[in-house]
Amino acid sequence: MDLFEYQGKQLFASYGIPASPGAVALTAAQATEGADRIGYPVVVKAQVLVGGRGKAGGIQLANDAHEVEAHARRILGMRIKGHTVGTVWIEKVSDIAEEFYASFTLDRAAKAHLGMLSRQGGVDIEDVAATEPDAIARIHVDPVDGLTESDCREWIDAAGLPEEARAGTLDLLLKLYRAYTDGDCDLVEINPLVLTPDGRVHALDAKVTLDDNAAFRHPEWDAYESTQVLDHREAEAKAKGLQYVGLEGTVGIIANGAGLAMSTCDVVNQVGGKPANFLDIGGGANAEVMANALEVINNDDGVRSIFINIFGGITRGEEVANGIVAALGRVELRAPIVVRLDGTNAEEGRGILRDHESDMLRSSPAMLDAARVAVELAATS
Repeated sequence: MDLFEYQGKQLFASYGIPASPGAVALTAAQATEGADRIGYPVVVKAQVLVGGRGKAGGIQLANDAHEVEAHARRILGMRIKGHTVGTVWIEKVSDIAEEFYASFTLDRAAKAHLGMLSRQGGVDIEDVAATEPDAIARIHVDPVDGLTESDCREWIDAAGLPEEARAGTLDLLLKLYRAYTDGDCDLVEINPLVLTPDGRVHALDAKVTLDDNAAFRHPEWDAYESTQVLDHREAEAKAKGLQYVGLEGTVGIIANGAGLAMSTCDVVNQVGGKPANFLDIGGGANAEVMANALEVINNDDGVRSIFINIFGGITRGEEVANGIVAALGRVELRAPIVVRLDGTNAEEGRGILRDHESDMLRSSPAMLDAARVAVELAATS
């Protein structure tokens, strides 16, 4: 679950991480009331779960109540990369001497937490990583040992932060790591992390992704759930218990397992197509699950073909095939399907699919070949 900036800052505040004073507003009147309490000048910031707010005009400086009201009226309802702004965050303007970048996430390959720190904050970290990779100091943290103060000092040294920022950054990073681990986050990111002229270090932005699997430990997350903005596809998938992320391509993706679903998206890109979604149906591929998945994708007007990529483990190939055939009897498809089936009893499953092949259902044993067919169908249908 991704949090809005103001929610991320509220989470940070609960761990003692300093940030600029601010107020949440749903209307222009609330925006001016919040600004009056905080004191001018302020920044009016659109709250959306995508980047590029500043370039889109979603972040504006205001020196008085009149400017706050005008900016809030213009920003509320604005569309930024397909997201409609329903909330603004009114924040006290900060004096900035320098801007840094700091984050923690999980490095699955290293089986450790990964911290990244850079003196080049306020810009896309992806651009920094591509053009100046040495400008990012990285640290791997053993989840058992945690982040020690001495390791954190070495990390700050490696990032080359100025002397006047080091004590404040040390304290903040130790708190940020605790927010990341104790708060059950997949990602915590501050960009920019700022040093003020009087030597204070605090978070000027907050990007937080919570680990949905830990929701049972956090009843307070219910408040975040109520503010989540889902498009109709994501809302339908969530109601059906499916792991779904909407994308902007034309090839609908269904796979069993997050890793396979990501690989399927990659393969579709590799052969010249664009995935319309990420959809992981998990370990089961029975008729009920498959029908639910097909209904979600079938309701996406941008889908021109559907690529079902299943590797049978505990679930056997003939069960998967029977589930697909049964689902086809329940869902009136608008786009043709290509199925790649492998793993346990795959040959039996392929035989069942061959008996039902038509213009709307094709199968292929090879993942790359199946992806090519799906992409070709998307281009011609």
